[in-house]
Amino acid sequence: MMNDLCIDIDYQQLYKHGQRIGGDVFLLDRSDGSNIITATLSDGLGSGVKANVLASLTTHMANKLSFSPIDLNHSAEIIMDTLPIDKEKGISYSTFTMAKIVYANDKSFIRVGLIEYDNPESLRFSGTAPIEWEKRQTVLNRKNAVKREVIFSSEFDMQEGDRLIFFSDGVAQAGVSLGEMPAARPRPKVYGSKVPSIRTQAASGVGIMGWGEQNVKSFIEEVLSKNPDISSRQLSREIVTQAYKFDKYKANDDITCVVVYVRKPRRTLIVTGAPRSRESDRKLGDIIRSFEGNIIVCGGTTAKIVARELGTSVKSDRSPSGNLPPASIIEGVDLVTEGMLTLSAVNERLRNKMLLKNMPEDPAKRIIKILRETDQVEFVVGTKINDDTDDPTTAAKIGVRFPLIDQITQSMRHNYLQEVEVNYI
Repeated sequence: MMNDLCIDIDYQQLYKHGQRIGGDVFLLDRSDGSNIITATLSDGLGSGVKANVLASLTTHMANKLSFSPIDLNHSAEIIMDTLPIDKEKGISYSTFTMAKIVYANDKSFIRVGLIEYDNPESLRFSGTAPIEWEKRQTVLNRKNAVKREVIFSSEFDMQEGDRLIFFSDGVAQAGVSLGEMPAARPRPKVYGSKVPSIRTQAASGVGIMGWGEQNVKSFIEEVLSKNPDISSRQLSREIVTQAYKFDKYKANDDITCVVVYVRKPRRTLIVTGAPRSRESDRKLGDIIRSFEGNIIVCGGTTAKIVARELGTSVKSDRSPSGNLPPASIIEGVDLVTEGMLTLSAVNERLRNKMLLKNMPEDPAKRIIKILRETDQVEFVVGTKINDDTDDPTTAAKIGVRFPLIDQITQSMRHNYLQEVEVNYI
């Protein structure tokens, strides 16, 4: 059964200017058969392929250890002991932020274990207000390290309206001139007074070391005050876009931001296939009329049945359709498309994690665009063979509707951590 709360996790990322692969790596995973989600962001030393390899190693180690019985803090120490130290710079090959989220089936409790090493400080918000919380410190004593290495760990509960936000230094240091590392910038000589702190600047200001963590926090407060219900995807995009602007649209470093948000779920109903009987047709109409959320109908015969039960008609839609059959319009339904060909395209793109920007403008993209803003998806699948077709090829495709829906369901669960329920009618 669908829950009344969901854990909305998403991220946005831009690569460093001139790079075709990112040195920041984010890994999101949910353990099969358990209520555990891990979200890990690692920033590899340098940029490009080398940094990506190092960050990928770190995130995958963190992911495996998070699902083990080992204490999270001990897991972080194992990662640090495994990662080498750069011989020239004397610093670790990668940084990381690791969140282990454990929750009850009904979301009555959501417990977060957080480990941070050398990334900008994570932020928490309750509604629109920032939250301060206690963290434990573990000091490492690794040979050849030139600076004091500290792992910060903490545990806390999340409730409806709470957010956890973490990001790479490409966000915190945004605005530092392209090609110049922050540490290389000379600090101004100020006699008789302290050097002005980044923390005292306006939310939109950029200091000598870049945007600054405190200014990022102030910016998020401003965004949340204007749009308290903003999704994780949209909020992370706002933060990354602002950092990109400060870099004058030439990213000085990889820019990555992750948002975890506990909120009421956004639901979508997908109806495909004709119901088994006329009585089931009426039941389908009742399901659609009572559903709160987006409604998608896939299939010509299905669309006719839905329109009849809703007391309306199917009209043509002139939106771009690419190589797929065109969409239609039914009053009270958000999207109406052809059936098997369109769903097959949806399945292929979801399975390959294809980005929306790389998809052609067609009905399959419109379905996926709705799904990407959805937390809980309910399929209602008709079990009657379509009587309107004399084409044996089409009839054969209808026969594989059920495994196709199963494949889409698996992709949504494993690739996007969405809750999916399938009902047959």
